[in-house]
Amino acid sequence: MAPKNRIIIDTDPGVDDVLAMLLALSASPEELEVVMLSVTYGNVQLHSCLRNVVALFHVLEKEMSWREAAGKGTASYGALRAFKPIVAVGAEHPLEDELLMADYFHGADGLHGVHDAHPHLSPADTWRSLFLDSTTGPAESAEPPAYSKYFTPSKTIAHKEILRILKEEPEDTITIVAIGPLTNVALAASEDPETFLRVKELVVMGGAVGVEGNITPCAEFNCYADAVAAARVFALTSPTPASTMPPVPQKVDGSLSSYPAKLPRQLKLTLFPLDITTPHELRKNYFNEAIQPLKAAGSPLAQWTDTFMSGTFDKIDSILGDGSEPGLSLHDPLCIWYMLTRDNPAWKPVPELEDIRIETSGQWTRGMHVVDRRVRAKPGDQDSSVKTHPQDPVDAVTFDEVPGDTLGWLSVNKGNRINRIIDSPGQELFAQVLMERLFR
Repeated sequence: MAPKNRIIIDTDPGVDDVLAMLLALSASPEELEVVMLSVTYGNVQLHSCLRNVVALFHVLEKEMSWREAAGKGTASYGALRAFKPIVAVGAEHPLEDELLMADYFHGADGLHGVHDAHPHLSPADTWRSLFLDSTTGPAESAEPPAYSKYFTPSKTIAHKEILRILKEEPEDTITIVAIGPLTNVALAASEDPETFLRVKELVVMGGAVGVEGNITPCAEFNCYADAVAAARVFALTSPTPASTMPPVPQKVDGSLSSYPAKLPRQLKLTLFPLDITTPHELRKNYFNEAIQPLKAAGSPLAQWTDTFMSGTFDKIDSILGDGSEPGLSLHDPLCIWYMLTRDNPAWKPVPELEDIRIETSGQWTRGMHVVDRRVRAKPGDQDSSVKTHPQDPVDAVTFDEVPGDTLGWLSVNKGNRINRIIDSPGQELFAQVLMERLFR
């Protein structure tokens, strides 16, 4: 049976990114296929993000061997066993070349020193040759490492691999799940918007709509890290993309361009902002109770995961400073849970698509998700066509402009159209689902 959903994960691993990738790979082959992992900068520098992806497969290779030796069967991690995703390396910095990292939270390597703590669970540096052109990088290894049986390394830059896959696969069969800065996605959309719009859906973890931000008072990290990329991607949801496109950054090489006036269709973008992701937590005590028996039994995955999760809980505890039990918000894994259970009616989007726009130039508001909270009628919501000559049905004037409506917030032909998720199958349930799927 073909998988219900086929996805590209665009990621900047970090802690919750790793949990998201593990959740995706733990799916059954009927539920999900990870077609590609598109790696970007973000929580840490690009090299460290890529190292964490490769290490994940290295650990999973050891975990599968351990489970087989322990007689645990082969029922778990079906997607890992059945498919072999491409891993491609993407952008090193934002479109405006102002690198922002979250290493203060995730640690210098993105995983709280797990590579130094467990060198036997980290791949040797020869993995770099898998992704570098042999004419400019290290010589190819004679034998690929054992863990590479689980993925296909690509020497093509990530956004071009995204476009290739979208062009070669049938339209509306590939969903992109973007859980890092949107630079790779924006580059793909800019290079070939017609091919990019063959995507079934773009699921984005990012933004803060009705809650405070986590990097500034009003901005979430992924969006703040490359606000221009986010604004350009969001614009593809608009009937008139030019109405919300940001200016082309002066610091880029000129490869970005305006979208064509006519596009084949609008992008379906489903947004998971902090409003919905933050309350879905994995609490320290629950995690420890579940992981310690597995760690004691010798699970490489439990040992590896416990190290960076312990570091994360310690960091959260220091940030809170009130002695309360720390919990990790499962921002990125929630997007994967959606892909696994998207037919569940408990997933509730906003009643109508929202015009959410990204601030790209504000001194204090960069990355802010701006919505129009004014109570104003939109003339286009009603029948606003008026015949100037009743005998001529073709001769009509459509009123879609409102005096004093700067930037077209009241226009039905301008602005973005975002499908924002506001409820899930259960805040408390998700932590249990995550732990059971990763460690069953």
